[in-house]
This record gives sequence, C-alpha cells and structure tokens, in this order.
Amino acid sequence: MKLRIDKILSNMGIGSRKQIKQDAKKGLIKVNDVTVKDSSKIVDTDTDQIKYNGEVIKYVQYVYLMMNKPGGVVSATEDNYDKTVIDLLDEEDKIYDPFPVGRLDKDTEGLLLITNDGQLAHDLLSPRKHVDKMYYAEVEEEITDEDVKAFAEGVILTNENYKTLPAKLQVIESGYRSSCYVTIKEGKFHQVKRMFNAINNEVIYLKRLSMGTLRLDESLNSGEYRHLTDDEIELLKGGINIS
Repeated sequence: MKLRIDKILSNMGIGSRKQIKQDAKKGLIKVNDVTVKDSSKIVDTDTDQIKYNGEVIKYVQYVYLMMNKPGGVVSATEDNYDKTVIDLLDEEDKIYDPFPVGRLDKDTEGLLLITNDGQLAHDLLSPRKHVDKMYYAEVEEEITDEDVKAFAEGVILTNENYKTLPAKLQVIESGYRSSCYVTIKEGKFHQVKRMFNAINNEVIYLKRLSMGTLRLDESLNSGEYRHLTDDEIELLKGGINIS
C-alpha cells in the first residue's frame, strides 16, 4: 500500500502530522536507511522499511481483536453513562479507532469482534450473508420439543410481526432454569431474547460463543481480549457466505 510517511506514522499513534513534519526536518525519519526530511514523501508499506528515531515501524492497517465481553459494559465506541468495550482496550490498540462488530446487549457476555475493517464488519452483519452466531442461554422455563420445532421453523417476533429465519435450538438441560445452545443466522435487535419471549419463555443469562468460524477463546477471562491470529482472520473472511 502506498501512503505518505506522515499518514503512516500518525495512524500508528507516533504523533500528529505537524509533529512528524518537525521530526522529519530533524532527521529522525529514515526510509530504507536513507534520511528523509520530507514527511509527505510517499512510500510502499509492503516493500519500504521506515525507521522513526532508530526504531523500525511496521505499518498495520487493520486490527482484529477478540474480546470476552463482560456484563455491564456496552458494545459501543463511546457512551455518556456506561463503560464501553473500547474503554477496556489498551492505548496501543485504541489508536486504530476500532469498533465492535454488531452489538451484544449490556448484560450479554461472550464473543465480541472489535476491528477497524469496515468491509469485514459489513459482510459479517449483512442479512444476505447469513453468518451463524451461536449462543449459550439459560432460560426460566422448561424447553419442550415443540419449542425446538418452533425455532427450526422460525418464530414471529413480538411487536414486529417478523418471522425469523430458521434457528437451531439444542437443549442441554431442561427444567427449572433450562440451558441450551441457540444458533441464529441474522441479528435482529435483542433477537435471542425476543425469540424466547415469543414461545413464552425468558432469557436469564446469555453468552455468545461463536460468530462465523470465529469461536470464543475460553482462556480469555471476562473483560480480556487478544489479537486474532492470521489463521483466524483468514478463516473468518473465507467462511463468509458470498452467495
């Protein structure tokens, strides 16, 4: 990718473009070991080596983070009242201006992808892509065979007159405070909770376990996150239904 030096360094959180311009004039920037005093010079991030104050700068365009979202935190970039998932990030990751892909309710926990890759976010959330999202849920009442069948056929969401796409309801334990896995292919507002409301049940606890090919790393404690591996990124992008 061909970009101006000042854009690269400012995007990496090195400093403002004004500061970088001043530092270039001081001889603090080198490209392929040659001092460059014009910070507007265009370089190729794939082939050129940039050094700032003697340190090699590796340009990263996109950041991909997997978070085990805790309850009580909102899936937003900013909020006037509550702590957001972005508030939980280290400063070195915030500089990429990442955002959560989709929203988990404030009280919902589990897998949340945070990135600045707008195209990937669009593909994962697009209703046409039908990306699977699997949740672990605990509900108030017993889950019956009729409930499993209703989810498989799609249910009418309360107050919307919308029939959901077929969903998979797998019972783990049925009875008082039943537990189950729910897999949906869309992301309507409060969808899992509203689907259970439609069959006269109520979600007590909800945790997302996967989105597409990406599965929650169970070694992440609540509120922790890590960068995706290259293999995870490749699988996630390749697993999106492009039909």
